[in-house]
Amino acid sequence: MKNLSHKPTLTGRLVTLRPLTADDAETMSAIMADPEVARLTGSVSNSADLGEAPPLESSRAWYGSRAAADDRLDLGVVDQATGRLVGEVVLNCWDPDARSVSFRTLVGPEGRGRGLGSEATRLLVGYAFDQLGMHRVGLEVFDFNPRARHVYEKIGFVHEGTRRHALCFDGDWIDAHDMSILEHEWAAHRGNP
Repeated sequence: MKNLSHKPTLTGRLVTLRPLTADDAETMSAIMADPEVARLTGSVSNSADLGEAPPLESSRAWYGSRAAADDRLDLGVVDQATGRLVGEVVLNCWDPDARSVSFRTLVGPEGRGRGLGSEATRLLVGYAFDQLGMHRVGLEVFDFNPRARHVYEKIGFVHEGTRRHALCFDGDWIDAHDMSILEHEWAAHRGNP
């Protein structure tokens, strides 16, 4: 089993996934400050905190350290039409014994509604199975993000269960749905069930 120290560049029809660096901190901070990104990822617990960017120095340190991480894979999503960074996809919570990893993604306003997130998800999930030898890729999606859940289902992720009241946002309890795709499911349809 390989570890996650190799940081590939993956190319699709619409996006290129490439390693993130400290130079991406400003763009990624702006994307993470987008109110929709912050809310849908559960990064904030109330509307008053929407729009706040992480401190730039913290972002520089974080993205500057991604190349050295051997237990996770963080790749930037670049829109091939514009050459601009529009988000990120991540494999983390790696369990080498279970050949399992978690997936997460975020796409900023410039990348929404054009299939970029769907293609980025297919590319990285395919890499997890085909190159890293994973048996299972899992994820969490909040109930107030039906667009993401639709993308995951379209790619072949299966709903495993619901964690009730997993997030409190503006005093409202939000459920989180656990989903996964297994290697034999991926092999049968390669993200196009």
